[in-house]
Amino acid sequence: MPTIETDEHKALRTAVSALGKRHGRAYDREQLWSEAAKLGYLGVNLPEEYGGGGGGIAELSIVLEELGAAGAPLLMMIVSPAICGTVIARFGTESQKRDWLPALADGTRTMAFGITEPDAGSNSHRISTTARRDGADWLLTGRKVFVSGVDIADATLIVGRTEDSRTGRLKPCLFIVPRDAPGFGRRHIEMELNAQEKQFELTLDDVRLPAEALVGDEDAGLLQLFAGLNPERIMTAAFAIGMGRYALSQAIAYAKDRTVWNTPIGAHQAIAHPLAQAHIDLELARLMMQKAAHLYDEGDDVAAGEAANMAKYAAGEACVKAVDQAVHTLGGNGLTREFGIASLITAARVARIAPVSREMILNYVSHQTLGLPKSY
Repeated sequence: MPTIETDEHKALRTAVSALGKRHGRAYDREQLWSEAAKLGYLGVNLPEEYGGGGGGIAELSIVLEELGAAGAPLLMMIVSPAICGTVIARFGTESQKRDWLPALADGTRTMAFGITEPDAGSNSHRISTTARRDGADWLLTGRKVFVSGVDIADATLIVGRTEDSRTGRLKPCLFIVPRDAPGFGRRHIEMELNAQEKQFELTLDDVRLPAEALVGDEDAGLLQLFAGLNPERIMTAAFAIGMGRYALSQAIAYAKDRTVWNTPIGAHQAIAHPLAQAHIDLELARLMMQKAAHLYDEGDDVAAGEAANMAKYAAGEACVKAVDQAVHTLGGNGLTREFGIASLITAARVARIAPVSREMILNYVSHQTLGLPKSY
């Protein structure tokens, strides 16, 4: 696995960083989304034959990280091109690819992703949203919570379950649900989180879908689901690393300039060392993220799953520590709107909680990697 980025990757970082800095912390999501799309950044991971850049999650994670490091992260990049675009590119029909991939790449259409349910939480085996056949159609019924950007999405990729005719057991399947489908309702969830993308609860009341709404093979089950979940973890790591880098850069600039006694406060080890540690943690998390992206792009789904979980864990922890230390470095100024770091205190916790909690990742590593018995 390459540990040093290619010249193309470095050039991509530089270009995206310049874009992010032009927009800055007070960025307008729609304007930045549109400009990033026109420059080819949103679809950098999608196949060239469908209007994408022909790269992979490695390239897309660079885009999100650099935008975040400039204070202008685009949360829907995790969802629309990374999860939904990847799943459709890998498992969609030719018609689905032609219909969705070029539009996802050029930003003219957006897709949300719904998996979490009120009574399932981290236990995806308890997902109760079910799809049953009705002639040639499907009828989808259930509920989803904490679905990002449904109000700006043209459709939502819903994780449901269908009954296996051979065993009678329910297995996961993916359906494209248009935003205006009859029976498809949404309720805005008020969040303390200061983010431009809103969160929603969805209700699906016998939503009738044509046969072609099913993405991939009805019998593929978890294979197709994790084709989207592994990129989600990698991109969440990129989101967290970018946020941590932004907070750290603000703290470094302040520590270089702020003088209380005879020297800038950054000269004092009590200030300098925690910032140095935060930088080291973010760099280590990035290495694991790069490993996960490389494995995924090479088609090694099993190894990528382990690395993606570890990357998401490491990045979430590093981000929280970096933000906390940044606020602490600025003292009272760290809590003011002028410096804009305090709002990251809540946002940083998202990387610990979503899309999978740090505890569930530790469960995964303990029994999948270390071979320890399950407690659940």
